[in-house]
Amino acid sequence: MMTQADFRAKIAAHWADETDGAHDLGHLDRVWANAQGIALALGGADLEILLPAAYFHDAVNLPKNHPDRAQASLASANWAAEYLAGTTFPTAKIPAVAHAIAAHSFSANITPKTLEAEILQDADRLEALGAIGIARMFHVGGAMGGLLFDADDPMALNRPLDDKRFSLDHLEVKLFPIAQTMRTAPGRDMALARVEWMRTFRSCLLQELG
Repeated sequence: MMTQADFRAKIAAHWADETDGAHDLGHLDRVWANAQGIALALGGADLEILLPAAYFHDAVNLPKNHPDRAQASLASANWAAEYLAGTTFPTAKIPAVAHAIAAHSFSANITPKTLEAEILQDADRLEALGAIGIARMFHVGGAMGGLLFDADDPMALNRPLDDKRFSLDHLEVKLFPIAQTMRTAPGRDMALARVEWMRTFRSCLLQELG
């Protein structure tokens, strides 16, 4: 049976030249931990499917502003399926791994059809929330050339929200609504708790800004 170390080593080698701090081995480790936690709370799931799906879901990692971003999860699914087909991984489970990977993405707009796909989607979306979500939000915004916030109107009270220019706007544009998209009850509970923390963070930030 293939192990976490096997999949982690494979993606580490595949990502040898990657420098995306928001999509690194730590991200994959946390998605796997989230997936296990959700599966346990649900009373079980096929972890043999979830394990490679968690580690390979971003195998093809394109920037947020890349024109082919919506195809990245399908490309990752195909990459994973091709790799697993040449290993001792159970052949019958490869399509389920590929589906979970393809369906995890926001931009792909693919509805999860299995419990494992629902869990992986929730596990990955949790990474956009809470303290780690805040850290990743500012990292990605900076990498794309955006500012932390609009110093004159940080809450966008007198302007349209623009999360391409101002990272803080991303909370309202995309991150806060994520909790309502969660597929599983445990995932939703975890997401709501993290959103509450993010609201507290924003309040503290606004207080510091005066």
